[in-house]
Amino acid sequence: MQAPSTNNAPSTNQVTQPAETNQSAQPDRARPPASPVDANALPYWTVGDITIHRIDETPLPPATGPWLLPDATADVVAQQHWLRPDFADHQGVLHLDSHSFAFVVGTLRVLVDTGIGNGKTRANPAWHNLHTGYLQHLTDAGFPPDSVDLVVLTHLHTDHVGWNTREVDGAWVPTFPNARYITSRTEREFWAGYDMDEARQQMFRDSVHPIEDAGLLDLIDVPAGGTEIAPGLRLIPTPGHTPGHITVQVSDHDKTAVITGDLIHHPVQLPHPHIGSCVDIDPAQAEASRRALLTSLADTDALVLGTHFPDPTAGRVVPQGDAYRLTPVPPTRRALTR
Repeated sequence: MQAPSTNNAPSTNQVTQPAETNQSAQPDRARPPASPVDANALPYWTVGDITIHRIDETPLPPATGPWLLPDATADVVAQQHWLRPDFADHQGVLHLDSHSFAFVVGTLRVLVDTGIGNGKTRANPAWHNLHTGYLQHLTDAGFPPDSVDLVVLTHLHTDHVGWNTREVDGAWVPTFPNARYITSRTEREFWAGYDMDEARQQMFRDSVHPIEDAGLLDLIDVPAGGTEIAPGLRLIPTPGHTPGHITVQVSDHDKTAVITGDLIHHPVQLPHPHIGSCVDIDPAQAEASRRALLTSLADTDALVLGTHFPDPTAGRVVPQGDAYRLTPVPPTRRALTR
């Protein structure tokens, strides 16, 4: 693949205020929620004066956990009683979801990751040709697609870039035409030189190339200490799952939240940081990044928002022996009115 043009890359890392492949073994049935969740209520958390909305796409099927985190066996899960019933069932099956987060910092209307997408050809039957209410959920939260100013992509995997585009008259076009999409330069340049199989090439054709062709993708240099791209919005390098993976830090009035991306797929990785994903590019680096972030968050008031954590989705990191556990912080729910 031809390396992307760097002409789109911003000259600084400040954003101007407004503007997986072989997974066919997984079943295509999504699990029901562990606890009753009101579909007519919108989940959110507050960080200072910032409201962070969870934009639900779909629960992932039960077979996802054993495939994605093979070392998180039923026996391992059973040892962590606090995981049940929300994060795992009584048989030790992990619960995982696909969702995004949306919020406003300053005057920027921000979306972090864009899920799987609708109507897309995917090797994984759980992700193939979905028809979810994601865009309606986003609109209900107060973020209709045309209003989004900034889309932050933690990395370029299929289940994080899908709603970058939607199909219009047989063509894949940017879902958020007034937004700048950003990811790390390291991430995009890695995939530009990667020998992709057909399934991954398809994902780039329908979900990455159209935003590049429209001139909407900016590549950000993310140094070891992270970079602030707007007041209260910081990108932190957390490589390993992919070489350019980033987590997203949101801060306001001395309050902080961190959106994990795929650095931490599931809360079971807090007591067992060595448990990695079967699709980590560099498992040792992923573990090192995970341990470093957890150490920085432990015993602080920082809110952790898991990109694949099921409801209640958020929590605070507390020490447990020589590792950690998550103390859940359930969302507030606002009644939906249309």
